[in-house]
Amino acid sequence: MSRPIGTPAELERRRRRAVELLDQGEPPAAIARILGVARPSLYRWRQAARSGPDGLAAKPHPGPTPQLSDGQLEQLENLLLDGATAHGWPNELWTAKRVTEVIRRNFRLDFHPEHVRKILKHRLH
Repeated sequence: MSRPIGTPAELERRRRRAVELLDQGEPPAAIARILGVARPSLYRWRQAARSGPDGLAAKPHPGPTPQLSDGQLEQLENLLLDGATAHGWPNELWTAKRVTEVIRRNFRLDFHPEHVRKILKHRLH
C-alpha cells in the first residue's frame, strides 16, 4: 500500500480529526468517505489515539535504506583516496562513471553514475 499524500503534519491532523468525529458519534462510513480513507483505518487510528498522546503523532517517512552502509562508505572513501591510477585509470581524475566502477568492483553493487554523484555529494561530502 502506498503512503498517503501530504506532509506528516497534515496526515496527523487528518487522523486526529477522524478520531474526533468518531468520538462525536459521526457515522464511520461518512467520515471515511469525506476524508478519503478506508473505514478500518478509522478504527486503527482511534485505538492508536487511546494508546497515548503520541499515538497519532506525525512520523516522517524514513526513506529507503541506503545500499552502501556507513562502513562501506568509509571503505569507498579510502579507495578513492588511493587515487584513480591505483585503480587502473591513466590519470588521477575521478568521475562519477569511474567511482561507479570502483563500487561495482569492490562492493558488487550496480549504481547509475548520477546516483553515485549524489552519494559523493551528500554522504561523502
